[in-house]
Amino acid sequence: MLIRTATDEDWPAIWPFLRQIVAAGETYTLPRDISEEFAREIWMLAPPHRTVVAVDADGTVLGSAKMNRNHLGPASHVASASFMVAPEHGGRGVGRALGAYVLDWARTEGYRFMQFNAVVETNTRAVALWQSLGFEIMTTLPEAFLHPTKGYVGLHIMYQRL
Repeated sequence: MLIRTATDEDWPAIWPFLRQIVAAGETYTLPRDISEEFAREIWMLAPPHRTVVAVDADGTVLGSAKMNRNHLGPASHVASASFMVAPEHGGRGVGRALGAYVLDWARTEGYRFMQFNAVVETNTRAVALWQSLGFEIMTTLPEAFLHPTKGYVGLHIMYQRL
């Protein structure tokens, strides 16, 4: 697996799984009927932020991550990131590879912390992955996320000192 900077040519491969994941309404605090234009605007970040794709040997896009400053001004040393793995490629270490890549990027860029603002507590695979990569749950906002089948569930704020 290779992780590289996403290009405009990657968007047609990212958009189908991004749309599917967001439409499911289980893991992202985005409108379930997100437009392609808005999705592209918030996912394909311009420098100094970065969007990457994980690809296999054939060049198939397996997943993507975007990494950015989480705050401005005196808190601009805190990074954040978001991740999506194409469902048909889940369970193969793509998320873990993207997570490790993003953490390395944040360290290299001089960030002191990585903060995830909204990890849905019922997304247990993601929570376990982030904890295995050194993240801690700082707090949980109870009933902050309306899950389509489980009703109101919590949103974790997770962080890691870099």
